[in-house]
Amino acid sequence: MAPQRFHEQFDQIQRALPGVPLAMGPDDSSEFIYEKGVVLARDGEEAQVVEDTVRTHFTATAGLTADDVRRAGPRTNRSGITRIRVGDPGHGDRTADHAVAGALRALREAEGRTGHRLVSRNHVVSISVNACPGDEPVPAPQDRPNPAPADGSHDPDSAVGVLVIDTGLMHDYRSYPLLAHTDGDLQIRETGGDGVLQQYVGHGTFIAGLVAAVAPNTAVTVRNTLNDCGAILEDEFGEKLFDAVEQGGWPDILSLSAGTSNGRIDGLLGLDAFMRALREQRTLLVAAAGNNASATPFWPAAYASLPAYADAVLSVGALRTDGEFGACFSNHGPWVRVYAPGERLTGPLTGFAAPVPYVYQHSTYDSCRYGFGYACTCRSPRHTGVLSDGSGKPDQVMFEGFASWSGTSFATPVVAGLVAAHMTANKETDPRAAARQLLEQNSEFAEVRGAHVPALRPPGWRPDPVGAA
Repeated sequence: MAPQRFHEQFDQIQRALPGVPLAMGPDDSSEFIYEKGVVLARDGEEAQVVEDTVRTHFTATAGLTADDVRRAGPRTNRSGITRIRVGDPGHGDRTADHAVAGALRALREAEGRTGHRLVSRNHVVSISVNACPGDEPVPAPQDRPNPAPADGSHDPDSAVGVLVIDTGLMHDYRSYPLLAHTDGDLQIRETGGDGVLQQYVGHGTFIAGLVAAVAPNTAVTVRNTLNDCGAILEDEFGEKLFDAVEQGGWPDILSLSAGTSNGRIDGLLGLDAFMRALREQRTLLVAAAGNNASATPFWPAAYASLPAYADAVLSVGALRTDGEFGACFSNHGPWVRVYAPGERLTGPLTGFAAPVPYVYQHSTYDSCRYGFGYACTCRSPRHTGVLSDGSGKPDQVMFEGFASWSGTSFATPVVAGLVAAHMTANKETDPRAAARQLLEQNSEFAEVRGAHVPALRPPGWRPDPVGAA
């Protein structure tokens, strides 16, 4: 019997982060994944307050021990975050971490007095959201990219710089003509020992292809920050984002198709320093709203709803194939600023040097797309997707370049491309101003869960009717 999809994906992320025991949270659900035995605090005085308060609380609380409370990393670093160990990460199972929960409770009173958060779980930031993607890529004809390439040419002197934080590029990505002006990091390992593409390999290449299709006058750089199964710990992610912008400079647009919920409305502590640095730049962060079919804020996209970041962040949800309604998997709510096509888009998954096999993991896409029962919320134990047809042997398909794929992952680069195209067409050098202008001038809408929301649809995108499954 095939395991539940969530737990299989959890295991893949656990393997991608060796030596980092993980748990699902909050304590009574599977909304996000976080590191066991560790909490985060801001460097300096706040970290000392957290450490001392947790140690005192654990000493006085039955079932908790203060013996493990200590610093678990440098006291200062570029991300402004200190790791504090609060328990044995090997204790318990994946469903909860009582030491971390106890540490969070220990700081409640202090947080009430200070009026801001002092401590946080160390969440897993991932392109698969809560480790359960709603869709897998399938082979597609090479003569029908969707969106189709826009008219226009590439001018290196005026090209809009787009930085994609994702998995790395395929080794033969330049065999796809639209990626001629794309550069960056290659995928570290494309295939396993059986020659089959590993999970999420090609994701960054696919996204770069969408940006180039919508906005030809772009210089796209792809960083393989999420090379390990599309996942990274929150505190490390803050560091890697600084690495990315220091390596090539702050771009015009930063396209990010990853994130996490955290049960809060004030962002991610591990990204606090980077987000404050972003606010002082001119870069526009275009971020995916997530694929949980949830209204819960998903970070960093949900920074778009915070007044301090409203101009710096554009959060993107996904429309279904007809472009008239929200895709069943798309997160939603007032914190999502705009929606764009994100279902069954077609672009380059690999280069074109040779066909590449991929193990196809059956998803909830077809079961939720038409009935709109939203089975693809991917929350254990309700998720019904399986890794095979029941025979115990997963399907294997061959890719010869193009794939068709769905997710807010792909609505995001479509919007990044539209902002870049607007900059080129209007000779606008400020990406944040371009985003404001694009939304102000936009007259298109779609319906998402009964709400009328702004929708951006690129000229080269072809809608498909939604019919019976």
